[in-house]
Amino acid sequence: MPETFALVRWLNVLFMGIEAKAFQSIGLLPDAASQQAVKVNQAFGLELLVAAGLIAFFAVVRLSLAVEKPNPVQQIAEMIHEFTGSQADQIIGHGYERFQAFVTCILLFVVINNLLGLVPGLETPTGQVWVPLGIALLTFFYYNFYGVSEKGIIGYFKELAGPLWWIAPLLFPIEIISHLARVMSLTVRLYANMLASDLVTLVFFSLVPVVVPSIFLGLHFAVSLLQAYIFMVLTMIYLSMAVSHEH
Repeated sequence: MPETFALVRWLNVLFMGIEAKAFQSIGLLPDAASQQAVKVNQAFGLELLVAAGLIAFFAVVRLSLAVEKPNPVQQIAEMIHEFTGSQADQIIGHGYERFQAFVTCILLFVVINNLLGLVPGLETPTGQVWVPLGIALLTFFYYNFYGVSEKGIIGYFKELAGPLWWIAPLLFPIEIISHLARVMSLTVRLYANMLASDLVTLVFFSLVPVVVPSIFLGLHFAVSLLQAYIFMVLTMIYLSMAVSHEH
């Protein structure tokens, strides 16, 4: 993957330096091929930019909070907060507030990475399979962590075994496979849709004038929003199932 902006070049120099020091600390020297290998590609660099941008956004919102005269940044943050809060209240229910920050970050991180593909010269980070995989794994560990925290490790796994002991040997492996399949489902859904959207737009830009591909840019925009929303909703559903108690 070619390096396309300064951040990626700087990160590669940084990681090469770290690698060289690691080799030297154990008395070895990295070979020439290893020294010249690209450690960071454009997608990873863009991910870091998105993460840094979100941190900066939340910092600005926190430092500029005002009750009487909220600034535009605060108004945008409040709109996002109300949207994710209403969705979480409907899906997760009572106690959703402790999860709202996570699902909000998931929504914003995914949607911004999706929309970067609309910028000429930039690829869509979520069109690289390892990007959705990383977010899916984080979601998987997050909801399982809260499931265990809420019910205890024995209670959580007991719930996976089902209500009847004599079907537990059959049901438990099925439930484990089902939970692991969620990682694949989240990954493939996001990756496949964004990759397909990128390819369709690229094909039409290479075949026809600008007007027709512009329609597919609009389609890419819509798919980006929809896939981010679906990812957030599925995260909420998994959280709801993990922390819910049978009555």
